[in-house]
Amino acid sequence: MNTFISHILLGISLAAPIGPINAAQIERGFNRGFWHSWLIGLGSITADILYMLAVFMGLVNFIEIPIVKAFLWLFGFFVLTYTGIESLLQASKSVELRKELSNSLTKSYLIGFMMSLTNPLTIMFWVGIYGSVLAKTAALYEHTQLLLYSGSILLGLLIWDVCMAGASSFARGFLNNRTLQVISCLSGLSLVGFGLFFGYEAFRLFFST
Repeated sequence: MNTFISHILLGISLAAPIGPINAAQIERGFNRGFWHSWLIGLGSITADILYMLAVFMGLVNFIEIPIVKAFLWLFGFFVLTYTGIESLLQASKSVELRKELSNSLTKSYLIGFMMSLTNPLTIMFWVGIYGSVLAKTAALYEHTQLLLYSGSILLGLLIWDVCMAGASSFARGFLNNRTLQVISCLSGLSLVGFGLFFGYEAFRLFFST
């Protein structure tokens, strides 16, 4: 039981640091409500599951190829920069107009999925931290327990996702239009900043290979 709880806490601690996903969830929660924010996180977790399966199947060597990582950084640059600019443009509109122009729930899910799928930092976690946890757990437990503890990490991610979506959508009821616009601007700038960092890393990898 202690191991199960520790893996849940590991999942929460991995999701908690401020990054592109959290910034996007905050922006969606304030401007579009719980479901948009939650689906950003759910899309991210779907990409996490794919990388978890990749580690299980031994595909980490392919993911670690420099040119593959460079393309992932580049895709991440486009996804984050596009989402950040969209957030900045939406921030200039009123709350009522933003609601009318609200994206579909499917698009929120896909944005979260693409953000995580094209984020090499996600790969570094699943290859590094999760890979080492998996190796240690495999030496001590059976395959069914490996799946249980891997699932507990995902449960931790889901718990954080619900908390972020709930907190941001609940807080929007206490904020005026001006405050929401400022938050959208800050979230947008944060996403563009992450995007530029990803672009720099892609440029560095392309010219070092």
